[in-house]
Amino acid sequence: MRRTKIYKILALLLLLSIVGGLIWYAQLSTRHKTIVKTTFLHKTGLVDNDWKVENHSKEYKMLSPTFIVDGIYKSMEGPKASNYVMLSQDSTLLWITGFKVVAQEAKTGEKMSNDFICHMNVDMNDSKYYSTFGLEDRIGKQYPRLTSLSHGMETFEFPEGYGVPIKGNDFLYVTTQTLNHNIKKAYYKVKHKVSITYQEDKNIKPLMSKTAFIMLPYDKHDPYKSPTDPGADFCIPVETKNHSYDDGSGNKLSGHWVIPTGKNTYRSNINQQLEIKDSLRLHAAAIHVHPFATRIMLFNKTTQKPVFVSNVTNHQNSIGLTNIENFSSKEGIWLYENQEYEIVLDVNNTSKENQDMMGSMFLFFYDKEMEAIVNAKVY
Repeated sequence: MRRTKIYKILALLLLLSIVGGLIWYAQLSTRHKTIVKTTFLHKTGLVDNDWKVENHSKEYKMLSPTFIVDGIYKSMEGPKASNYVMLSQDSTLLWITGFKVVAQEAKTGEKMSNDFICHMNVDMNDSKYYSTFGLEDRIGKQYPRLTSLSHGMETFEFPEGYGVPIKGNDFLYVTTQTLNHNIKKAYYKVKHKVSITYQEDKNIKPLMSKTAFIMLPYDKHDPYKSPTDPGADFCIPVETKNHSYDDGSGNKLSGHWVIPTGKNTYRSNINQQLEIKDSLRLHAAAIHVHPFATRIMLFNKTTQKPVFVSNVTNHQNSIGLTNIENFSSKEGIWLYENQEYEIVLDVNNTSKENQDMMGSMFLFFYDKEMEAIVNAKVY
């Protein structure tokens, strides 16, 4: 076979591959297109793909790779990146006291609108973390997310005198993601500056993190049926691959669902997620909701009283969250095993189309068992 013919065949195969790839890419959801595009840009070095790290004055700072924001990206659709964090090089016991994320222009470092921040997650290796302190019975009981900051709550600190204990050389896994609800003809180069504050103070009281969130049932046989049958109390999930759960009886639940226009209230029992044994004292809560949420509360269904209420302020002339109230209390509030708790979320979709919604809380409780271990130095 002549060399020119081989070249023609290879060129044809290359062309077919490109066409096939473009067809495949066009069929992806916005979220998955973003993953492909961001991976390509970072792997090829077309945009800065490095994390820049500083660690001094008890504050661990990271500057993310560059994100290209070139269109509308709703919650959990934008470019993102992840990085492992080690607060120190040795096993000194440290206390995490706060988190912060800021959007900035990639080239100049100038601060940008928080509207370019979707969320910043901090995950831990629960197997390594709890094994260190001899608490193996806690492994796998909770989703190993320490906390999450999101649009509307870009800064979070524990009340004075409280923190999450961690060995300095234990790894944390940080993921930060961009957002753009409003600017259709966008082209911005964005970085996220992430900060984790910590102390070595031995008088701090330990907190444990528990994640609780609204889960609503959906029709597993026809999940995207619309309109939803009100009598069935089903939601329409945004997708069934992520944030989809089983209630243990074969019924499907979604933690990421579609809301219609107008006002609605959603609620979900969280006793199974809390796993309270006797009692727990709540000291802090970081909240995650999406635009058009107006209020979220941790509600004691037994006493018919809220444990705390977080009011949510939306932008007035665009889509976005101006502020989400957190919960912080040095004194704490007691929750009990024999009482029933739920998350209640109020929304007001003032747009002219369906939107997506989540309602999550990262709850921090005083950890009496951990305090005994830390004071006895048996780890």
